[in-house]
Amino acid sequence: MSATPQQLQAGVAVADITPPIGYRMCGYFNERLSTGVLNPLHAKALVLRQGNTRAAMVFCDIIGISADVSKRARQQAQQETGIPAENVLLAGTHSHTGPLYFDALRDYLHEKAIAKQGKDPCEVRDYPSELVAAIVKAIKEADTKIRPVRAQAGVAQQQGLSFNRRFHMKDGTVRFNPGVLNPGIVRAAGPTDSGVGMVFFRDTTGKDTFASLVNFALHLDTTGGTLYAADYPYFVEQNLRERFGQDFTLLFGTGTCGDINHIDVTSKDRLKPEAIGATLAGTIAAAQAKVIAQPSLAIKRAVVEVPIQKFTAAEIEQATKDMDKIGTSDLPFLDQVKAYKIMDIQARGGSTIPLEVQAFRLSDEVAIIGLPGEVFVEFGLAIKQASSFPVTLVIELCQDDVAYVPTRRAFAEGSYETVNSRIAPGGGEMMAETAIKLLGELRRSWTV
Repeated sequence: MSATPQQLQAGVAVADITPPIGYRMCGYFNERLSTGVLNPLHAKALVLRQGNTRAAMVFCDIIGISADVSKRARQQAQQETGIPAENVLLAGTHSHTGPLYFDALRDYLHEKAIAKQGKDPCEVRDYPSELVAAIVKAIKEADTKIRPVRAQAGVAQQQGLSFNRRFHMKDGTVRFNPGVLNPGIVRAAGPTDSGVGMVFFRDTTGKDTFASLVNFALHLDTTGGTLYAADYPYFVEQNLRERFGQDFTLLFGTGTCGDINHIDVTSKDRLKPEAIGATLAGTIAAAQAKVIAQPSLAIKRAVVEVPIQKFTAAEIEQATKDMDKIGTSDLPFLDQVKAYKIMDIQARGGSTIPLEVQAFRLSDEVAIIGLPGEVFVEFGLAIKQASSFPVTLVIELCQDDVAYVPTRRAFAEGSYETVNSRIAPGGGEMMAETAIKLLGELRRSWTV
């Protein structure tokens, strides 16, 4: 069936991005080598087209997208498909059981291995380049599969899976992950976001649901171990395939969950990825989604330069020495985090960090925001509240993994996320204001 000028078209494709066994894994502050595959890691691409407007989104089962991989993949995708690079969103789901392929810890371990052995046995292949190639391959294939679609969108509520992990303690401090049943806990230091935003893509009859973009704010740190795994979204997809068929593809865009995880401190029971996946899939399958009757695809973006944290020469010198102690018991945990953060900032260089914000409009009721970094949930909630689009999906870890993006209040409170942040206080507020501005511009320019 050929498309009319106003029809929304979509194509989906999947590429394998599982690294070789023995590659370093990301997510924690120690060297952890992979020993196998629990389930494969994928780059899942969605290409959208309406008239002359084209866009692509790719969701990767990894901790985050490095700025280098993002730049290379977007440029190559533009060269090979014609989709403008600025219209390409690349996101990491933030799985903690994927590869460590960038940042100061990777560089330190890589250089240490070369100094000791003359080569790095953990990096027998150029994984970043393989990742770029796989992302581009997925976009190209999705572009060839593009077809007229009937899209439906909605928001459901999911309780009982996500919890704010920062707490006010009786000693006056704020701590992250203080432990279950800790008698020193007073109350949670922030909210959660129970909204599950979703866009279903069906054939024009509405009978064949071949993909769904789902957005939920919950940290992907429920698996652990040394086996590659896509974490709980893998089980969401497996459960949804029982309803929609084995060719169904879940495109999971992680919500703003820099301060959200799956640990209920009032209970000794720990939620497992299989249970999280099954519960979330049930909520998605039962959701009431409204047909997008008048699609109007449009994309806007802006880059906000936010101040970077600054350190003295003495602090940088100390951090350089302390890198040897990361992953050991010779240095307090938060001091290890600070050393790693300082070295990562030095590697970036400059006095600011560019935060790219993307906004995609699907209709007068549906919009998608892409933000870099591990964003605090308060920002996602603020963007949704200010949005005039009833269905607004806010996806974190897009384009560049700039680590944590806390609120000003959280910076004043302290604890792990603020110690591990690269940006100066106020940067997150600047980013959120930019997202809200872009949504306003998309609303004002809407036509059918």
